[in-house]
Amino acid sequence: MTAAFASPSAPLASPASDPTSGGDALDVVVMAAGKGTRMKSRTPKVLQRLAGRPLLWHVLDQAVSLAARRVVVVTGHGAAEVEASTAGAAGAGGGLDLQFVRQEPQLGTGHAVQQAVPALAGDGTVVVLSGDVPLTRADTLAALVAASRPDRLALLTVTLPDPTGYGRIVRGADDAVQGIVEHKDASDAQRAIDEVYSGIMAVPARLLAACLRRLSNDNAQGEYYLTDIVAMAVADGVPVVAHRIADALQVAGVNSPLQLAELERAHQLRQARALMEQGVRLADPARFDVRDDPRSGARGQLVCGQDVEIDVNCVFTGRVELGEGVQIGAHCCIANAAIAAGAVIHPFTHIDGEKAGVSVGAGALIGPFARLRPGAQLGSEVHIGNFVEVKNSTLADGAKANHLAYLGDATVGERVNYGAGSITANYDGANKHRTVIEADVHIGSNCVLVAPVTIGAGGTVGGGSTIAKSTPPGALSVARGKQIVKENWQRPAKQPRVPEA
Repeated sequence: MTAAFASPSAPLASPASDPTSGGDALDVVVMAAGKGTRMKSRTPKVLQRLAGRPLLWHVLDQAVSLAARRVVVVTGHGAAEVEASTAGAAGAGGGLDLQFVRQEPQLGTGHAVQQAVPALAGDGTVVVLSGDVPLTRADTLAALVAASRPDRLALLTVTLPDPTGYGRIVRGADDAVQGIVEHKDASDAQRAIDEVYSGIMAVPARLLAACLRRLSNDNAQGEYYLTDIVAMAVADGVPVVAHRIADALQVAGVNSPLQLAELERAHQLRQARALMEQGVRLADPARFDVRDDPRSGARGQLVCGQDVEIDVNCVFTGRVELGEGVQIGAHCCIANAAIAAGAVIHPFTHIDGEKAGVSVGAGALIGPFARLRPGAQLGSEVHIGNFVEVKNSTLADGAKANHLAYLGDATVGERVNYGAGSITANYDGANKHRTVIEADVHIGSNCVLVAPVTIGAGGTVGGGSTIAKSTPPGALSVARGKQIVKENWQRPAKQPRVPEA
């Protein structure tokens, strides 16, 4: 998995070529102007999310993988929203020369790239990508660029069992590429061709600019097709080559919620298979997700030790590390966390480290129905039970909070037993304060520890106590109202209802 496009901790790759170096320089044009009517969404199509990140961000990752010196994004529908989202992501990562041009109105793919030409340097190679095709591999694009140099037009093509809707690759008697015919303009014989154009090409910049000036819209759609430059190149004697792949997922685009969901599942299944090949036991690879984290910018990455077991319907977000022998129960959501060897995460547990992270020590038992929030740092053999929430707190080895409790902004020592229904009152309405519970303390059920407060080592807090002052080591502390008993007391009875007259 590659470094995240949006990750503030992982800067974007710097351009590998000097902009003045001529033929080796590489620029990328991303077409992102389409409305995406079939998505039936107010959100522009290229900002729809796949594995937790906008489609367009995945495509910009591809530009990073090519070490492009400049990326020109052609926007149109929802341009302001697309540009704001994408510029913010690029700014967080740094190192990417990102520019925007607008296509208004949208008159086809050729018209879109025409808008980008003034922003290009005019030398080297241009790679044209689609903002709704998120899963093209870096090595595939590198091979495409290599095929285009020094002076050839290279097309990325794929063979599909059902090529309906795609532009067909037309070859001559010598198998050389002669042109691309759009589906709506193709004859019956041409529609029988199963090799299709992916929408991705690499072309010398000067050739691209010259061909774009000659485009016309004399076709069934009345649009300016970028694919028409292929026939122009052939007519001019420029070699046209095709880098053909068999993996249709790499060139799959998104036009509807159904296609987005299908691509999501295909992408997740690919990740699941890769993990299983490494030895991870997935109860059902069809019910498993690894997602990027748009809040922290962390790229989705699940790193597993030997003999890790993951039950169904688990979602991993950002970077998650699972040590040897870790067991993850069903229906868990885990984000930005490190879980050490032998730990067991019981079903329905929610762990979310956000930017601060969460760490779980070796042999710890967490859940079911537990919640670990940012800054939770748990030592070895810690027990966090059902409906226990831990936030910005450290629990030393062997500490236990087994039922219905809250630990926020707390430092908990070794072997502490934290009773059911107890909480740290860490917020005074304006500021957070810390609670320190030293080693071997026993906190009874239904207690409130009003921070800042320290419970001395070996101490005991009686059930139902509200502790607002620090206690010495070894002490029993009880702070509750005096019990009052009234014998033979009669509970008030409801008065009978008088019928209305």
